Amino acid sequence: MQHSITLNTGAEMPLIGFGTYLIKDQEVCRRAVSQALASGYRLIDTAQFYGNEEAVGQAIRDSGIPREELFITTKLWHTHAGDSKTRPAFEGSLKRLGLDYVDLYLIHHPFGDVYGAWRVMEKIHHEGLARAIGLSNFYPDRLQDLLLHFEVVPAVNQLETHIYHQRLDARELMARHNIALMAWGPFSQGKTDLLDNQTLKAIAARHGKTPAQAALRFLIQQGISVIPKSIHEGRIRENIALFDFALSEEEMAALYALDTKKPAGLPHDDPANVRRIVAL
Repeated sequence: MQHSITLNTGAEMPLIGFGTYLIKDQEVCRRAVSQALASGYRLIDTAQFYGNEEAVGQAIRDSGIPREELFITTKLWHTHAGDSKTRPAFEGSLKRLGLDYVDLYLIHHPFGDVYGAWRVMEKIHHEGLARAIGLSNFYPDRLQDLLLHFEVVPAVNQLETHIYHQRLDARELMARHNIALMAWGPFSQGKTDLLDNQTLKAIAARHGKTPAQAALRFLIQQGISVIPKSIHEGRIRENIALFDFALSEEEMAALYALDTKKPAGLPHDDPANVRRIVAL
């Protein structure tokens, strides 16, 4: 059963990862990441903006897991995008993580000097300091714009993706350029009734699994990498137990039909939301 996908750089990225968004307390984050690593996660997702890179780095060191077995992702915040600011920001992330390189470095949002940031990131990638570079929250129009201006194609685009918002329009363009999708908010950030959906619950029960496990399985079965987050050890273990069952074609079709094409989070193409994010 497939456990990873091959990026357009040749790097192998696990299909299941551990997200750390909003885990700001350093000790809580260190403990959660340590539990995730002990449970079998090898992809850890963090960001400059999250303020927890040091805790993630400490958990990595404490784990004793060989570096080459891990896939570490971090992100560049828009206030540090640009020819003169991106490298210092990247080097700061490396220092806080205590790493010599990251596996994936992303532009967090399509705001600020994206062009300048990507120019620097291309160099970082060529120098081997980031095994792959990519984007986060780039909708098709922003992604197409970047593709028209640069030779290095992003390896990954990280988007809010879940059963209620399946991103079929974005995935069509990404597939043409062999750009992998990484799903953040795979449970719709708890802002919808997704995990109480009767269709999902019935499918999960059929397999002796939880609705959360069925929701994640739906995504990884399509080759979409997922980064669920939890600070509870039981749920951390539950979210990675996805490889001892598979959804049937009929079950997949039933879940495809639940797509509302609406995000649960803040849309990145809404001017009010752009102003809100840039002001952070």
